[in-house]
Amino acid sequence: MKFILSSLVLFLSFGFKISEHDFKLLVDKVVVIKSKRKLYLFYKGKKVKQYSISLGGSPKGPKRFEGDQKTPEGTYFINGKNPNSNYYKNLGISYPNEKDKIFAQKYGKSPGGAIKIHGLPNNKPWLGMLHLLKDWTYGCIAVTNKQMDEIYSSVKIGTKITILP
Repeated sequence: MKFILSSLVLFLSFGFKISEHDFKLLVDKVVVIKSKRKLYLFYKGKKVKQYSISLGGSPKGPKRFEGDQKTPEGTYFINGKNPNSNYYKNLGISYPNEKDKIFAQKYGKSPGGAIKIHGLPNNKPWLGMLHLLKDWTYGCIAVTNKQMDEIYSSVKIGTKITILP
């Protein structure tokens, strides 16, 4: 009996090896808390993963206008996936929403756009966790490339993202 169990364990460990890239978290919501510099992945109300992040170069307050280097605040959706951007992969965020557009129009300005969750610049993958030393994006949410692989494979288009101050 012990031989059979040992053989089964050995067979399973060789026959069904799961690589790190095959692993996907079940995710139905993304929450970013800017003041904590954290991105959280949730499934059915339970936090399943968290990441430290960098934000736009002027992180306090909501994004209002193109070029303000602020990360938006509010509820949006993941609206795209790009494996070939200037930064290591990205997930599009549906900024600006109607409220954002109306606010910017009131001031005769553009609300901006192209807000993403992305990895490191393609020419600086060596930065790793050093990217956390400074908020450096133009309003996007940045993680390491390894973290981006996990987020990219787990978060689907249409997933709700809430960005809090």
